[in-house]
Amino acid sequence: MPRNAEVIRQWSILRDLESSRRMSIDEMAQRTGVTTRTIRRDLEALQSAGFPLYDDVQDGKRYWILEHRAFRRLDDTGFTLAELSALYFSRTLVENLAATPFQRDVSSAFDKLAGALTPGMRQFLDRLPLAIQTKAEPGTRVAASGDSPEAKRALPGTRVAQLLDAILHHRQVQMRYHSFSSNREKEYLIEPYRLVFALGGLYLFAFVPEYSDLRTFAIDRIMNLSVTEERFEPMDLEEDAFAHSLGVHQGTPPERIEVAFDPQIARYVKGRIWHATQAVHEQPDGGVVVELTVSNDWALRSWILGFGALARVISPASLGAEIAADLDKARSLYASGLK
Repeated sequence: MPRNAEVIRQWSILRDLESSRRMSIDEMAQRTGVTTRTIRRDLEALQSAGFPLYDDVQDGKRYWILEHRAFRRLDDTGFTLAELSALYFSRTLVENLAATPFQRDVSSAFDKLAGALTPGMRQFLDRLPLAIQTKAEPGTRVAASGDSPEAKRALPGTRVAQLLDAILHHRQVQMRYHSFSSNREKEYLIEPYRLVFALGGLYLFAFVPEYSDLRTFAIDRIMNLSVTEERFEPMDLEEDAFAHSLGVHQGTPPERIEVAFDPQIARYVKGRIWHATQAVHEQPDGGVVVELTVSNDWALRSWILGFGALARVISPASLGAEIAADLDKARSLYASGLK
């Protein structure tokens, strides 16, 4: 059994209890696909962790209930004034990072948090974004006017809720997806594993039995989907999604990359974390060489090209040739327009 199966199952129990007024142990066992004995152990563990769960007999049958009002007074939890203020102010950061399907829930959560602050405190904190601001990450997708009627009807929030349910209960999903690379729609049967927010977009990480491969799907390109009753046995994923890519690509084997940067940009480059595998080597002329073990994909090439003449690929030679070809092509396009 995967190491995270227990915590995922217990989270699904909490989620089911939160959305239902009451549930029996038999109902929870049926939804999660485990024995009633396992459910009892899960409920004991959740109670020990402090979740407000209790059982009650109604009409001769025992049900379990999650107390919805147990956390109604946030100011009784022990937060200090500074902590409450920091959480409230952080809404300007979190709301910018929130993917579209979560935007309303994030705003609602912070509105409730505001109830623990006095009007004077809120008025003061609301002025802070004038001094400290955030900017949405470039590349966040906006729904185009030409999107299909099916895509407009399938609201992102609905798709996310369905996918979360499928992930938590290990259910297969049938979906129709519009591929960016082939510019066509295709039907997929998938086994969903996780949702990932990266580079301004929300992505689904799923196993495709037809290809015996893990693949990445952009949520906003899912035209429609339905959660089936068929369960799957999840694999234990050892690494994070997109672990080897500078972007949102999956599956390309990582390789050793070396890029030299001009002294003019060296201080900026070595002051940033570009990837977990990076090693920065300072050079006698003041420049730096950055060594990465990453996927040789579009995201890597785009990153290098973004530095223009201030970056030069050392290895592999094939990547250097690709970058040179891209620069030659760009130069020819500009040259023809400047004559």
